[in-house]
Amino acid sequence: MTKAEIVNEIAKSTGIDKQSVLATVEKFMEIVKDSLANGEHVYLRGFGSFIIKTRSEKTARNISKNTTIIIPEHKIPAFKPAKVFMNDVK
Repeated sequence: MTKAEIVNEIAKSTGIDKQSVLATVEKFMEIVKDSLANGEHVYLRGFGSFIIKTRSEKTARNISKNTTIIIPEHKIPAFKPAKVFMNDVK
């Protein structure tokens, strides 16, 4: 499902115009992105959590050049679904 399809579904089920729904969805995504960039987790009870995970340093190999490189520790965004969410999907 795409963002446009989500906006259409919300607009259809709530009766709110698509422009308002689109602005709300865009602002939600911006707030989540900014929060994660600032190191804050976002918890949505009954849905899940947007968190930052830390990947540890590791050694990788470039097989074609037969060299090894070190990939430094870095952070990645992740989503952890709530138990209610998981039960509904199952």
